[in-house]
Amino acid sequence: MEEEITPEQINEPNDVGIESSKIRSVWTWIPSLYFTMGIPYIVVMSVAVAMYANLGLSNTQIALYTSYLNIPWVIKPFWSPIVVALKTKRWWIFTTQILMGAAFAITAYFIQSDSFIALTLAGLALVAFNSATHDIAADGIYMDALEEDEQSFYVGIRSSFYRVAMIAGQGGLVWFSGYLYKNNGGDYFSAWTTVFSGVAIFLVLAGIYHIWSLPKIETAETNVSLKSVFGDFSKTFVTFFKIKNIGIHLSVLLLFRLGEAQLVKLAQPFMFDDLANGGLALTNEKVGIFYGTIGVILLTVGGILGGIIVSRDGLKKWFFPMILAINIPNSMYFLLAYFTPQSDFMIGGAIALEQFGYGFGFTAYMMYMIYIARDSGKYKTAHFAFTTGFMALGMMLPGMWSGWLQESLGYTNFFLWVLLCMIPMILLYKFVKIDPNFGKKTEKI
Repeated sequence: MEEEITPEQINEPNDVGIESSKIRSVWTWIPSLYFTMGIPYIVVMSVAVAMYANLGLSNTQIALYTSYLNIPWVIKPFWSPIVVALKTKRWWIFTTQILMGAAFAITAYFIQSDSFIALTLAGLALVAFNSATHDIAADGIYMDALEEDEQSFYVGIRSSFYRVAMIAGQGGLVWFSGYLYKNNGGDYFSAWTTVFSGVAIFLVLAGIYHIWSLPKIETAETNVSLKSVFGDFSKTFVTFFKIKNIGIHLSVLLLFRLGEAQLVKLAQPFMFDDLANGGLALTNEKVGIFYGTIGVILLTVGGILGGIIVSRDGLKKWFFPMILAINIPNSMYFLLAYFTPQSDFMIGGAIALEQFGYGFGFTAYMMYMIYIARDSGKYKTAHFAFTTGFMALGMMLPGMWSGWLQESLGYTNFFLWVLLCMIPMILLYKFVKIDPNFGKKTEKI
């Protein structure tokens, strides 16, 4: 959209121009924004796991160090009021994408240093801080620009492109690192330097693109003092914990992905590890192909299907099936560890099934976070940031012990444990209350 839209214009009930402009532009920013949101997160949380595995760190070190990098996503609600109050969300998105590009460039520079572990972790921590800030603004502009029924329809699209970014990282970037390793004399340090440099360039270009594509539906507040900002935060904090059934809501956020929080830290080390250690002994290139081709197709289908059926039937009807969908396919890793097949077809098929289930089930998780914040008025963006903070906490804490647990149990027993981690969420489900009409697409007259 070329023209700036004022808050007064947004409130006009029959403003057809705004509505038509939003419809025209939604596909120019939702896919790219959530793909760009996913890239730094998956690189910090998962691609870094592959890198450190290639560079010789133990599973215990990898899981612990990369789990600590989750902290910015956990505590981001504490600075979310600043993002909401100062500058526009478009400004924050552009600025943080540029800063993430710079942080990735710094990380790439330090990969080949003698103290690469500490220095690259510092660079990735800087990425994580800016990525968490970026998430606040991105989720805020999504909720501001779309009506509730539109949010439920597009949640499948946004979660799919977010997950496509995860596959692009786990698949494309890991594959590329293996390709470079094979063609530059077997040097993983040089290969990963090139990979991280490419990510830095992508984020800078994404920032420039989003200056044009993001909807202009807001203006920055003026004359905002720090006192008023933090005073507003205290109200945000208090009102969040006064939301009805908040205890159940937080339990869902912490337990919905309990199994995956541990699985994601060990999936790639398991694929890389030698057969003698219980792994699959796959190359970076094979892992990249399985995640980046087969997985991405099934993931996209699952995510889009999830969004469509939730917008048709509402979240309540599909919440329990989606709990099962996101957890039961984790059994594929148990079977892979138990039988250690050498067939690419069997390994790729197992990963594809897990990806489809994740894409389908994660739709419910995203919609549930929107459900928690839906009636928060001016605190909606900040309250959504709180929910994503608890989501990150639910990934961080189990992830921290997962490496030690795997080395203690072995891969087969560890993946069996991961599968059993669905039980707490299944037991919790009977206490979850969801408005039957939430998420249903309504007919507009």
